[in-house]
Amino acid sequence: MRIGISMTEGGGPDALERLTDDVRRAADDGFASAWLSHIFGLDALTSLAIAGSRVPGIELGTSVVPTYPRHPAALAQQARTTALALGGQRLTLGVGLSHKIVIEDMFGYDFSRPVRHIKEYLSVLSPLLDGQAAAFSGETVKGQISLSVPNEGRVPLVIAALGPKMLKVAAEQSDGTILWMTGPKTVREHIVPTIRAAAEAAGRPDPRVVCILPVGVTDDVEAARARADEVFAVYGHLPSYRAMMDREGVAGPSGLSVIGDEDTVTAAIEDLKDAGVTDFVAGSFLSGKDKERTRALLKSLL
Repeated sequence: MRIGISMTEGGGPDALERLTDDVRRAADDGFASAWLSHIFGLDALTSLAIAGSRVPGIELGTSVVPTYPRHPAALAQQARTTALALGGQRLTLGVGLSHKIVIEDMFGYDFSRPVRHIKEYLSVLSPLLDGQAAAFSGETVKGQISLSVPNEGRVPLVIAALGPKMLKVAAEQSDGTILWMTGPKTVREHIVPTIRAAAEAAGRPDPRVVCILPVGVTDDVEAARARADEVFAVYGHLPSYRAMMDREGVAGPSGLSVIGDEDTVTAAIEDLKDAGVTDFVAGSFLSGKDKERTRALLKSLL
């Protein structure tokens, strides 16, 4: 199992410089990958193109870019340009549906058929990421286009997928899934068997399972759990993540966070590996000495 880092974008006019420093530190520390979310701040692909062009070697990924606001051809063009800026096959494009409250209430798109949308979206996006022409006309997405971005090789793609239908789509039309707020029991009993069975049925290789979770090494577990519930409170109210918490049998985000001393956190990460996670990505949420202690443990596991 490869171990990576989830990065935070921060704010202020020097945000890109600090992001570049974070990527450089992750590479120097030996982490396999660094992943950047795309919400309402920095554009993730643009930011990775800038930061990654200054730091060689490490894999960079988006976690994740919402599909609805971007035509798949436009996203493929941006992703392939970013991959070109990084040099070699270092970029993994993570995409996802986002949530009704964002897509419908904020952007104004129809969120009534999300599974059909993602299947049709990938019917245009995937061939373009592979350097082929797209020729598809569906109910929610259409695309008759080819791109001339001079990439060598394809841009790998992972899908934010939690439910059975979405996992099937990820297995059939991408390289795997990228998870957030999904615990080891759910990974072992639901995510991995579902996506692997779908990949096998489609004649595709074993899919990648990228699992991102908050991690904190500390002696004050109670305070850390309270902090996790505060920082990640919104995810307990979003239906897709709430379903994963209920499946795992936890009350909120702190129940899915990897918190404890070095032995406890190491055992939890090993449990995820045994459950079938191919890439564990640690999200830091503590500060001060506990933040550095967390980083030191993760480095020791590489």
